[in-house]
Amino acid sequence: MGKPVSGSQQRPLRTVDVARESGYSVQQVRDLERLGVLPPAARSSNGYRSYTPLHVHALRAYRGLAGAVGAVEARQLLAELRTKTIAEAAAGISAVHVRLARERDETLRAQEALRAIQAEADTSAFERETDAMTITELAGALHVRPSALRFWEQEGLVIPERVTSLRARRYGLSAIGAARIVAALRGTGYGIPAVREIMDSLHRLDGLEAAQHILRRRLDQIAMRTVALLRAGADLAAVVAPAGQ
Repeated sequence: MGKPVSGSQQRPLRTVDVARESGYSVQQVRDLERLGVLPPAARSSNGYRSYTPLHVHALRAYRGLAGAVGAVEARQLLAELRTKTIAEAAAGISAVHVRLARERDETLRAQEALRAIQAEADTSAFERETDAMTITELAGALHVRPSALRFWEQEGLVIPERVTSLRARRYGLSAIGAARIVAALRGTGYGIPAVREIMDSLHRLDGLEAAQHILRRRLDQIAMRTVALLRAGADLAAVVAPAGQ
């Protein structure tokens, strides 16, 4: 959480004061004001910028938000917070927490899918046959469109079996597990090249362990982003409160 801003409300803050309190350089403070992270500073008669503690809180909040969702989205979100009611602003911040939690859950499901692939290696041919799914069944189970499964097939990520006589797709346990991994990774923001890297690693001798390592690293990254958001909590509250006044 951000520490109280020194200097309180008794005197205007200079650019150098804001830089010292926020941990940014003087030039960064000016740049972030230009980009809309900060509300425009008042100008004195001699043209110097005059800031308040709210500007410091906004900069600290931006640091945490940028660590959680990236710089571009953080700038957009902060600008929106200043124009919304306190209820709307709080909902926007809550949505970021929910997204991070969802990404974590999706990554944990991908780990479960990897373990299922390992278990499938010891499954008999009969069990694999009885557990096959159609494209419609698998799409429904994953909450994706059948077109997504066809696209993943085109990209070589999920390869189904085919019923030749009907030219219909049929997915065995191995393909189902692969589809679960791809769906989870895509749900957490992985692009197709990154997903392909993980899926390709499954074909190497150390494939499962390498893929698990990538997912563990992903969980660590999500944890760091969550901590960054938590640290920004008090500063975000200071930015949100004036929006509701």
